[in-house]
Amino acid sequence: MEGIDVNNPLVLRNDWLATVQEDIVDPDRAIIDTHHHLWPAGGLIEYSLEDLHADTGSGHNVVKTVFMECHASYREDGPAHLRSLGEVEYVRENAERSRGSGQAEIAAMVTHFDLHYPDVNELIDAHEETSGGMFRGIRQALANARPNEGLMLEAHGPQDMYKNPDFLKGMKVLGDRGHSYESWHYHYQNPEFAAIARAVPGTLMVLDHIGTPVATGVYADKRDAVFEEWKKDIADIASCENTIAKLGGFAMPDNGMGWMGRDVPPTSDEVVAAQAAYYLHVIECFTPDRCMFESNFPVDKLSLSYQVFFNAMKKIVKDFSEDEKNAMFSGTATRVYRLNK
Repeated sequence: MEGIDVNNPLVLRNDWLATVQEDIVDPDRAIIDTHHHLWPAGGLIEYSLEDLHADTGSGHNVVKTVFMECHASYREDGPAHLRSLGEVEYVRENAERSRGSGQAEIAAMVTHFDLHYPDVNELIDAHEETSGGMFRGIRQALANARPNEGLMLEAHGPQDMYKNPDFLKGMKVLGDRGHSYESWHYHYQNPEFAAIARAVPGTLMVLDHIGTPVATGVYADKRDAVFEEWKKDIADIASCENTIAKLGGFAMPDNGMGWMGRDVPPTSDEVVAAQAAYYLHVIECFTPDRCMFESNFPVDKLSLSYQVFFNAMKKIVKDFSEDEKNAMFSGTATRVYRLNK
């Protein structure tokens, strides 16, 4: 979550979300949630292991999860390039507790460090060791908001990483070590992601949040134009064989659905009506074997419940074959994150 102001916490409204209850669609289908955060009190959105398990245990058959870096519990002192290991320690502790809980296991983690650093091997070694074997890759988000866009989650990461030779060198080392790279960024940065994929074809790259089509601020009245631009860029990214797409993360405030401010949260049918065209385009471009579902909780929990999100996803892919559904809900994640290790 590089560049996001973690000193301005957002508050979840569980009572509000509970006003919409649904029967679980396809309740026996095994799900690996490939993208969630944990934050202690004082983080961007307080969200503990117990909160995660309240969501994963709310009806869907979530068997494993993957933690995604979010600048939680960084070390407050020591070498700057190693301070993110505090988050690794925090997640490892929670993962160990999850294994004995009888609920969804945090099975892997994607952490954060700076790929511009001169000795990326040192950083990989530290994250592998500190994670106790759970480390699978890093996210150094490309997200860099343009001036005066009026976004709620306005990130300001390093500029122009896609053409920085030190960054690309670090990307290659990451891939050579067998680990993946992830990014979240705004839709107008999707060409940057594609450029990186072509520059380092040996590194597996995961596109978070379907490339984040923005429809708030200066984009509030440009949804159709953004959709057309986004579709072309998604197809271009998918043409790079070293890319994977995550299906989810599309209920953040800046996606412009407006659900967060309503008196009643959305139903799964409303989510399908508003978003199916986006998800189906991603699946068509990448194919199910290169797609995997993510909740992006608790950030997307600002807008909808866990029950509703996965019900909507199951409805969107209802016409796909069993093998294709299994790939998107668990198989691709198992392969990408090496969860059979």
